[in-house]
Amino acid sequence: MTATLSAPAPVTTAPRQIRWLLRLHRPAVYTWAILVVGVAGALLWLWGPLTDAAATAWHDYRTTCARDLPCRYDQDAILRYKDVYQYTTAVILAVPFLTAAWAGAALTGREVEAGTVRLAWTQGVSPLRWLAARLALPALLVTAGTGLLALLHHVAWSAGEGRIDTAKHWYDVPTFYSGGPLIAALALTGLAIGALAGLLTGRSLVALCVSALSVAVLWIAVQMSLPHLWPTVAGVAGRGRFPTYSGIKVEEGIVTSTGAHVPASTCASDASAWCQRFNDQRHAAGFYVDYHPYSHYWPLHLVPAGLLLALTAVLTTLTFWLLHRRTTGIPTKAARAVGAGRGGATGAAR
Repeated sequence: MTATLSAPAPVTTAPRQIRWLLRLHRPAVYTWAILVVGVAGALLWLWGPLTDAAATAWHDYRTTCARDLPCRYDQDAILRYKDVYQYTTAVILAVPFLTAAWAGAALTGREVEAGTVRLAWTQGVSPLRWLAARLALPALLVTAGTGLLALLHHVAWSAGEGRIDTAKHWYDVPTFYSGGPLIAALALTGLAIGALAGLLTGRSLVALCVSALSVAVLWIAVQMSLPHLWPTVAGVAGRGRFPTYSGIKVEEGIVTSTGAHVPASTCASDASAWCQRFNDQRHAAGFYVDYHPYSHYWPLHLVPAGLLLALTAVLTTLTFWLLHRRTTGIPTKAARAVGAGRGGATGAAR
C-alpha cells in the first residue's frame, strides 16, 4: 500500500499574534504620543511668542530700570519663559528613566511574572519573534520622539541666547543634555536596559526599580566621562590674572617656568597673598584652564551617543541570547502542528 504524504497546513497565526502583541501596549503608545505632542507644542510656544515676549521684557528692564526712569517691564513674560523652559527641560530629561521603567515593568517583566508570555510562545509566536515585536516599535517611537523633542529644545534655547538675560548657558547640565542626540541615545539604552531587567528579574516592580537605578548609574558614568571624550582647548594667562574661558571646565593648574602644565587643586590663581607665596614656591609662571568651548557642542553629543548606541546593541544581543537560552525546548504552535502532521502521515503510511 502506498500512502501519499501531504505536508502539514501552514500556520498563519504568527502575523496575527504579532499584531496582537503590538495592540497590547496601545495605551503606552497613545500616552507617549500625547507626551511628545504636548511637549513639542510647549517648545514651539517657547521658541516663538514666549521668547519674543521675554526678550522684549528684558529690553524694557535694561532701558528703564537701569536709568532714572520709571521701571516698567513685563515681569510675567519673563517668569512664563522661565517656567515653561524648566518644565519642558525636566520632562525631556525624565524620558530615559520613564522608558527604562516602562520597559522593565510592562514590556517584559509583567508578562514574565504573570506567565502570559509562555501562552504567546505556544500560540504561534516564537520567543525571539516575540521579543523583536516587543522592541521594534518602542525603539522607533522612543528614538523619533525624543530626537524631535531634543531638536525643538535646542532651537528654542538658541532663540533666547543673547536676548534673554537669564537664559541658560549651553554648558548648563540640564540644557546640554536635553538639547541634543545624547538624550535620545540615553532613552534608547534605557529601553534595552529595561527589557533585559524584565527578563532577568521576572518581577515587574523589581525590574522597574532596577531599570531606573541602572539608568541613573549610566547617566553618572556618562557625565563623568563626557569631558574626556574629546580634545580640550587650553586658556593660558600670566601671574596676577586668571585665564578667561566660556564652556565646560575640565582641568586647571599652573604653568611652570618651562611651559609645563601642572594640574593644581588649590591656588590655581593668585587670589590671595597666601596663594601668591605658594605659587612662588612652586615656580609658577602663569595659569591654565583646559575646557570645551561651544564649538565642541556637537562632538560632545555625538561621541557619547555613539558609545551608548554600541552599548544598546550589546544589551539587545544579550537579551536575545538570554531569551533563546531560557526558552530552548519550548514548543510553539507551529512546531506542534508540524509534529502532528508528521505523526498523522506516519500513521497513514502504516
